[in-house]
Amino acid sequence: MRHPYRIREIAQQAGLSEATVDRVLHGRPGVRPSTVDEVQRAIADLDRQRSQLRLSGRTFMVDLVMQAPERFSTAVRAALERELPALRPAVVRSRFHLEEESEPERVAGTLAAIGRRGSHGVLLKAPNARPVVDAVDALAEQGIPAVTLFTDVPHSQRVAYVGIDNLAAGATAAYLLTRWSPRGGTVLVTVSSSTFWGEDERETGFRSTLQQMTPAREVREVTDTDGLDEAMMTAVSNVLAEDASIDAVYSVGGGNVATLRAFERAGRTPDAFIAHDLDGDNLGLLRQQRISAVLHHDLHGDMRRACRLVMQAHGVLPGAPDSRPSQVQVVTPFNQPAGLTDSLVE
Repeated sequence: MRHPYRIREIAQQAGLSEATVDRVLHGRPGVRPSTVDEVQRAIADLDRQRSQLRLSGRTFMVDLVMQAPERFSTAVRAALERELPALRPAVVRSRFHLEEESEPERVAGTLAAIGRRGSHGVLLKAPNARPVVDAVDALAEQGIPAVTLFTDVPHSQRVAYVGIDNLAAGATAAYLLTRWSPRGGTVLVTVSSSTFWGEDERETGFRSTLQQMTPAREVREVTDTDGLDEAMMTAVSNVLAEDASIDAVYSVGGGNVATLRAFERAGRTPDAFIAHDLDGDNLGLLRQQRISAVLHHDLHGDMRRACRLVMQAHGVLPGAPDSRPSQVQVVTPFNQPAGLTDSLVE
């Protein structure tokens, strides 16, 4: 029974005498099995409390770096700030580097600046591009772990990915859309940027499953709008003017208010509209029943896990950082998760 504790500590934790604990630890006879179990539980309790003691008084500075529309980065920032108090006894402070346009060189510059300033960890949503990979690798060499959020940079030295299984999410969208748009017209897929690994995986999962379920159904794509309303409005309007058969939408990367406005101006309404993430825009559209469903995952749980992964990377929490997908929930106008407030809706 290997352990780093003094017999007195174990005896106090177990409520046993030091002599009894000594007999258990040295495997001497005359000890009941239940007593052995009590000593083992006491050691396990001390192990857990030891992790808490390592965290006591520790302050971690984490940097949230995101390239995403403001509506989504605002939701992520709020989720992170709400979870920070729950990470006690450690004190976690955060800095924010939030931009709307997906420019790999710009985010690489931000990561380099963080490396010069110093940080305990980076929570990163950025394009999967060589400048970003190199910048993440440079942070790793400086001992600054990076955790990718929602879209991965898989060939970098990031310590883990936090977010949904994007291939499975795309497949789920194809399944729902096929069931909810019986006319079988062309599907419009809107992508914010072709450089985001997660969006590419969503589209791959969607196209593959749609091909299996309805082989004759066509797909039109709008991409590289950064999910921004003005760019999305223009791009979707152009596609609708070219193709009268579009009757359903899978929104991989957002901009859904603008997409629906483009449909309205064209005098059309999609049979089905599947989106991602319960930000303020999507929550409002869902409550108005203007979109069919949102593929949602718990941002609060994601941010809590991301911070704990940073602590694991520094060895103050047990275990090695690993990537485990978040649970995807299909949210309709009638099963919104508890805790959502009208303050999210502008």
